[in-house]
Amino acid sequence: MKVLVTGGTGFIGSHVVDKLRDKGVGVRVFDMVMPEYRDDIEFYQGSLLNLEQMRMAVSGVDAVFHLGAVADVNDVFLEPHYSEAINVRGAINVLEAARKAKVKKVIYGSTTWVYSEAESNDVDETTPLHAPSHFYTATKLAGEYYCRSYNKLYGLDITILRYGIPYGPRARDGAVIPIFVKKALNGEPLTITGDGSQFRKFVYVEDLAEGNVLALKAIASNKTYNLDGIEKITIKEIAEMVRDIIGNVKIEYVPARTGDFPGKEVSSKRAEDELGWTPKTSFNEGLKKYIDWYIQRERKREGDWEKLDDILKE
Repeated sequence: MKVLVTGGTGFIGSHVVDKLRDKGVGVRVFDMVMPEYRDDIEFYQGSLLNLEQMRMAVSGVDAVFHLGAVADVNDVFLEPHYSEAINVRGAINVLEAARKAKVKKVIYGSTTWVYSEAESNDVDETTPLHAPSHFYTATKLAGEYYCRSYNKLYGLDITILRYGIPYGPRARDGAVIPIFVKKALNGEPLTITGDGSQFRKFVYVEDLAEGNVLALKAIASNKTYNLDGIEKITIKEIAEMVRDIIGNVKIEYVPARTGDFPGKEVSSKRAEDELGWTPKTSFNEGLKKYIDWYIQRERKREGDWEKLDDILKE
């Protein structure tokens, strides 16, 4: 079996690639950025906006994990037009290329932010959704609707995965945990928007990647699954835990962001019952793993520069 992973060089995508290879699945990555973490995969460099490049990338694969996206809500806020192109036009390009190539299945990475305007605080995959206030959520919902349309109109097998907030090694430096860790290591104050009471059920990226791979199961065909964490962690608690692990730094508060997702009780019971998926890594354990990885990465970077200095002195 061979699968294509769009965005397979990125944070979540690279871990999905790891899990697929661990299970002996052949992997092809489609991304703008060269893979750094392994060399036993095929790599197609290209843009989600180029349908012909995408059609070449899906040739000969059995399934597609569409994970490529502008995933940082701040980036989407700053560049809405570009983000719409990548997240919406990119999604339909993947679906169209898969349809033309008769790919058996497309797995689409969405977000639990789609529940941000839901009337109920307790939500699951059957919860009615309302028009989102954040543009990021709007783009991801558009991708979901395109997936359902391609299933109904063309019989394309799809599975939608709504991710909780992922964290762990290889995380984007612009995410909240990497920002806090970097600031704490530099002795800078940790900044919290609002009062810090907004919560997430953060999900460790390796657990999330395992959920993606399980979505290849036949039972997942044409269904939607939440893949969220178990523990409710507030932004304030994250700051306090980072401070306690790394050292004593100040915590400061600033006004809340417009359209920020305040947090919902997202149920992942369907994924547990049908896919056998539950997150296994506690937040405290995962946070320590990330901090260890981050420190090792920074030491390696510093060491590489020191080696370069020595070479240039010769």
